Amino acid sequence: MLKVVHLNTYDGNGGAGRACMRLNRALLSQNVDSKVIVHYKFGKNPQIGTFNTNPLQKAYTAATIVLERILAKRYLTPLSRTPFSFTWFGRSVIRHPEVKNADIIHLHWVNHGFLDPKHIAEIAKLNKPVIWTFHDSNAFTGGCHVRYACDHYMRECGNCPLLIHTGDNDISHQIWQQKHKAYDMLNFTIAAPSTWMKASIKNSSLMQGKAVNHIPNTLETDIFKPADKKQAKQKAGLPADKFIFLSGFMPSRKDLHKGTQYLLDSLELLKQRLGADANKVELVIFGNRGTEGVPDFPFKTSFLGTINNDEQLAQYYAAADAFLIPSLEDNLPYTVMESLSCGTPVIAFTTGGIPDMVRHEHNGYLAAYKSAESFTDGMEWIIKHPDQELIQQQARQTIMDTFSEKVIAQKHISLYESLLKKEGADV
Repeated sequence: MLKVVHLNTYDGNGGAGRACMRLNRALLSQNVDSKVIVHYKFGKNPQIGTFNTNPLQKAYTAATIVLERILAKRYLTPLSRTPFSFTWFGRSVIRHPEVKNADIIHLHWVNHGFLDPKHIAEIAKLNKPVIWTFHDSNAFTGGCHVRYACDHYMRECGNCPLLIHTGDNDISHQIWQQKHKAYDMLNFTIAAPSTWMKASIKNSSLMQGKAVNHIPNTLETDIFKPADKKQAKQKAGLPADKFIFLSGFMPSRKDLHKGTQYLLDSLELLKQRLGADANKVELVIFGNRGTEGVPDFPFKTSFLGTINNDEQLAQYYAAADAFLIPSLEDNLPYTVMESLSCGTPVIAFTTGGIPDMVRHEHNGYLAAYKSAESFTDGMEWIIKHPDQELIQQQARQTIMDTFSEKVIAQKHISLYESLLKKEGADV
């Protein structure tokens, strides 16, 4: 039986963690001996392993994660809200029995003091095929996780706009050099969840010569599934006679990555366009940690807070008439995939990996990048669409055809087997 070990910083915390756990579940359903081992374990699932074998080790791991964030403030500009990882801490993974016994080592998100360049290079000693799924841009940059318009990663980084002390040989360039040295020592194959990510990797100076495969993430289509809209609204406590827009966590207006200001501007414009019909629209938001500091929305808005139960979250997706995501850069955001899987169309900007999932005026609407007016066009399009049931059916079908567990598991299995075959031929 094929043995695969997945290495990730956390057990399901964040999009990358969820992607790792979902892939593990999909592989298990296809009779693969798949295991997950994490740097820091939050949950109590006995099926998930950890490199911390006692409370002291776990405390040390937690301390390094917190310390990196504290020290980072000395180096990053005060106004920077872009995630950036340094390489001060790391740990060895090659002595863990599950890692040693695996046929395939599959890396996922390995920051926050987990696998620094030195310990990534060390994996080469095991002489095993290594796959690395890039859930954001950090692996091929000098530290940032979100690049926006910066193209320094195409060269050797340096002169980083996020750093207080910047120059040709700044910390971003030094991290680039560390990664370059490590990647020369470890031969690995890359899995890019989106076509946008694959194109970015191909442009990266760090990834020249590395094999890149486009393999999307997956999700539980038996949990995230459609339901009758009226019944779902009633079950969720939402008015059946209102058009419900659902959206995820709304950070502050200053947060660049999530595009909150564009959503606010779009909603204001929509209210103007709808006129007297504006009272037929309501907004529901999940993921907010509280209502303090939350912007004023022009429509009646309900805040659900953080939802940790997938069945409950799926219920709200299924009840909504459309999902709004104003993100300005995202690899393959799970909120889009989850919404479509529940048969709920998505309004989004044309950016990142979103166009891999949202097909314009087929299962949602792709607005022109950073255009609040175009985003409003999308909301108005879905409100006035003459056959919303068709759009809902097409949303679900997109996921079943391209992102379902069986489809994605088989893509990974084919890649694993091809690498093992190649490894055997090279011996």
